[in-house]
Amino acid sequence: MAAYMNEVRRFPLLTPEEEKGLATRLVEHGDTSAARKLIEANLRLVVKIAYEYRRAHRNLLDLVQEGNVGLIQAVSKFDPYRGVKLSSYAAFWIRAYILKFILNNWRLVKIGTTQAQRKLFFNLRKEREKLEQLGFHPSTALLAEKLDVSEKDVIEMERRLGSPEASLDAPLGSGDDGGERTRLDYIPSEDERPDRQVAQSEFAQLLRGKLETFASTLEGREQTIFRDRWLTEDPLTLQEIGDRYNVSRERARQLEKRMLDRLKKYLEAELGSAVDIDAMIRE
Repeated sequence: MAAYMNEVRRFPLLTPEEEKGLATRLVEHGDTSAARKLIEANLRLVVKIAYEYRRAHRNLLDLVQEGNVGLIQAVSKFDPYRGVKLSSYAAFWIRAYILKFILNNWRLVKIGTTQAQRKLFFNLRKEREKLEQLGFHPSTALLAEKLDVSEKDVIEMERRLGSPEASLDAPLGSGDDGGERTRLDYIPSEDERPDRQVAQSEFAQLLRGKLETFASTLEGREQTIFRDRWLTEDPLTLQEIGDRYNVSRERARQLEKRMLDRLKKYLEAELGSAVDIDAMIRE
């Protein structure tokens, strides 16, 4: 990872004027060298975002690789005329690809298949550590209450997270042709069909547009919180939001929850049940 970071630091960051000029060349003339420079200048952003999810996956380079795919997608679809920074736009794509990779590759059997499971996957261990630091015993009942899920969901996720992993290369005996068989031979391909990849890409772009539209309906403190927490490559914590407005972290959480309740209704009206807001909520 150190060698990769040394390589990434070789690429200079861009000024807003340079970024817009390169993006304009890409959009108007299909300039691939401009696209390469935009990608190279934002490789450090991918590492920064990947580092946020380092506890969910052992190999940080895997997360960086997936985040780089998201960055490439962002650059290919970036519109320099909308007045949005590429880093802000790309952060959405980078996180989307990293999260999808984590959920798809944590174990052989998917563990984040429901809203409650996705919330627990990213927050269970963090909430347990938080309670222990405060002097509480993190019982399943208390964890379920804090995360707003059922005790059954907590128990099931703890079981899945604690289960040992089985090697895909472990021998399972000989096949009909006399060759050695492993678990890997019996796993069906999970490669995304090209049409699904295109659909997901288009949906991600649609969602970003809906979030921008929703932000424009907010005013004052709510709009600032939304943009600083959901439309930026470097989101503030609830504590930082509270410090900015001289309120407690809990009050900041209440303000965000009220705003997210409105966002949930807005997205349900616009996109149906395709977006899981609860699983996206940050601490």
